Amino acid sequence: MASEAPDYFQPEGGLVLTHLLIVRDVDRSREFYQRVLGATVVRERRPAILRFHNSYIVINDEGGPTDDKPDVRAQAPPDSHTLSSAMNIRVTDVRAVYEQWRSRGGEFLTAPKDHGVEIRCYLRDPDGYLIELGQGTGILAEMGQT
Repeated sequence: MASEAPDYFQPEGGLVLTHLLIVRDVDRSREFYQRVLGATVVRERRPAILRFHNSYIVINDEGGPTDDKPDVRAQAPPDSHTLSSAMNIRVTDVRAVYEQWRSRGGEFLTAPKDHGVEIRCYLRDPDGYLIELGQGTGILAEMGQT
């Protein structure tokens, strides 16, 4: 059951960016994002919508073309080793979030690695989507945004 009133269709400032995931099992994926990442379920299914801090994750089933995309088929990734899209989540303390999500059952590829301008690590969701968890340590200064 949804735990907060959905404001999905009334984005602050007139716009909201969401990340759509096409999955094989909506319930399994919704549970993963709620349990491991701590997202809040706004809508259970068709599509499932989860609020994740200042954004939304939309989860929907695979399926055939629709009237507004007549030649497009929605499919989950063919395997977890082919990268075509990744969710990138920036935090202030990557090691703390890494430990929290691991304690909730998140399976990371490696522990956080320091790459000079950022510290990052990756985990996969149940369909193989890659999720990058990172902390900027110098990338903003490099971009002139300190």
